[in-house]
Amino acid sequence: MSVIGDTTVQPFTVNFSEEDVADLRRRIAASRFPEKETTTDVEQGTPLATIKAVVDYWGNNYDFGRVERNVNAFPNYVTEIDGLDIHFIHARSPHEDALPIIITHGWPGSVVEQLKLIDPLVNPTKYGGSASDAFHVVVPSMPGYGWSGKPSEAGWSTERIAKAWVVLMEQLGYSRYVASGGDWGAVVTELLALEKPAGLAGIHVNMAGVVPPEIDGALATGNPVPPGTELSKEEQETVDQLKYVYSHVAYALVMASRPQSLTGLADSPAGLAAWLLDHDRASLEMIGRAFVDGEEGGLTRDDVCDNFTLFWLTNTGVSSGRLYRENKATFFGVKGVTVPTAVSVFPDEIYTAPRSWTEQAYPNLLHYNRLPKGGHFAAWEQPELLVSELRTGFQSLR
Repeated sequence: MSVIGDTTVQPFTVNFSEEDVADLRRRIAASRFPEKETTTDVEQGTPLATIKAVVDYWGNNYDFGRVERNVNAFPNYVTEIDGLDIHFIHARSPHEDALPIIITHGWPGSVVEQLKLIDPLVNPTKYGGSASDAFHVVVPSMPGYGWSGKPSEAGWSTERIAKAWVVLMEQLGYSRYVASGGDWGAVVTELLALEKPAGLAGIHVNMAGVVPPEIDGALATGNPVPPGTELSKEEQETVDQLKYVYSHVAYALVMASRPQSLTGLADSPAGLAAWLLDHDRASLEMIGRAFVDGEEGGLTRDDVCDNFTLFWLTNTGVSSGRLYRENKATFFGVKGVTVPTAVSVFPDEIYTAPRSWTEQAYPNLLHYNRLPKGGHFAAWEQPELLVSELRTGFQSLR
């Protein structure tokens, strides 16, 4: 146990009980399914064939010890910040002058999203990099997720999480650091930048908030782009993507308005899995191909079952969703970030940030790159590409 200032940071080990794993197995085996969807695509949500294949693999072929082993392969800790236990992985590099980085996951993710990044960032010389590419890596579980505490009262917004990350990095003794994230992690990272803590040297996001306010406001409310708005071809493509996104976010609206009604996520593993799968079309289709057709792309069946298992055994299906209710920040709109910023754009992200809007949103833009492959769960799907982006994006800040 190490003590930093007045705050105790305690070592933590993931330890799922045999009884809880046995109960999960029993519940998976007892799954009951609805009838087949009446469409031939994913427009009605997670297809019957996909969830049946998921349940079959999860119950009969998956190694339930994977999550424990994979997470425990790195140093884990818990500390109390603002009255709540915060779990985090903290892997220090052996290389001198490594740059500290805090990386934030999203929903329906967890710290398993970032596990593939940690060793290449910490030990770059093992993965084709140089010692000057090294990072000290901090990966926290957001409140209500994984092994962090579950807030018992309202108020744990994305802004409050950003403030907590400032405290965490100070407690760990880092006087200079960078931050990165996608999905909720991108929102939290940008809000962290708005805090302008003395130690924050720059940020990286792979779901950038670049949409001009008047356009973001119109699209978010189902209205057309304001008359007279001139859009380039690339900007129009982004607008079309966002129209689709805003008309297909029923899951977010439910969690924002009625999270406590999702009791089924705590009672049925199949129900939890189907809900977590239905985030965005490209990811759902990719995962469906992995389970139904055996066509594993960026994510393997084991990768996906790791996340299901973590959510189930920590019983965080409902508590994680409450962040949609707590959030007050725009997902995709400009937030006023002025710190040095690097942006990575993956082609199958729910929307692709145009360079023009990105340059306007971040006046101190260090790096902008459109990647050849990858989607919403970039750290999980394409860790090699994201590691390269982090090395390149922050190179000038070392």
